[in-house]
Amino acid sequence: MSNEDRRPGEPPADGLTVGRAAALVGVSVKTLHHWDAIGLVRPGGRTRSGYRVYGDDDVARLHRVLVYREIGIPLSAIGRLLDDPEVDAREHLRRQRGQLVDRISRLERMVGAVDRMLLESRPGIRLTPEEQVEIFGADWQPSWTEEAEERWGGTEEWAQYAERAAAMSPEDWKDVAAATEALEADLASAHRDGAEPGSDRANALAERHRALISTYFDCTYALQVCIGRTYAEDPGWVAYYDAVAPGLGGWLCRVIAANARAHGADPDAL
Repeated sequence: MSNEDRRPGEPPADGLTVGRAAALVGVSVKTLHHWDAIGLVRPGGRTRSGYRVYGDDDVARLHRVLVYREIGIPLSAIGRLLDDPEVDAREHLRRQRGQLVDRISRLERMVGAVDRMLLESRPGIRLTPEEQVEIFGADWQPSWTEEAEERWGGTEEWAQYAERAAAMSPEDWKDVAAATEALEADLASAHRDGAEPGSDRANALAERHRALISTYFDCTYALQVCIGRTYAEDPGWVAYYDAVAPGLGGWLCRVIAANARAHGADPDAL
């Protein structure tokens, strides 16, 4: 169908009405009317029915205006950039690019500041991911804390952990990390020596383990048994303790259960 065959009110085939042009470039009809009024972008075509329409060149100009506007160039300067042959558009764009780079740098610093504020205001470990790796070791994954929160976030123990962890300084965390490393070394040594669950040596290690867990939240014998089971059943914990000493997670689980039984808790009932 040619433009001559179109009924009044139908969009022409050789251009875009203001409404369609506005939708295409993502601005309002009011904006296009304003740009038309100030001579920035005017519809270059007109149909026999009187429609003013935007042709391909007009649409291309609209897109250039949008780019210039997006990078902060005022409309009055955009017109000169597009129409004045004496204006060096490339030099203007280079200056604008430099300003954008500076703005990006400022925004990145602001994002970093907001991230630190979020970290400081969040209950739990008040250490940056880098500090966590430095203190807890290269194998530490900061995401582990988020995973634990997803799993235990609604419990009383997690509330205690969040409160206590928030009050701990980097030096406190270094002390905890050192105590954990020492305990794991002694656990591995006892395991290699064949210490039996329920023996004095094994029970003493179970008590050290419970005391260390109690740094974060009140750890009853029953709760310690539940934690110990994860060392033998959860693939992540099994791998963690296997890296310390093969089979250590399962052995520690049995050590904890035997010590709990000696203190009146029945692991079989939990």
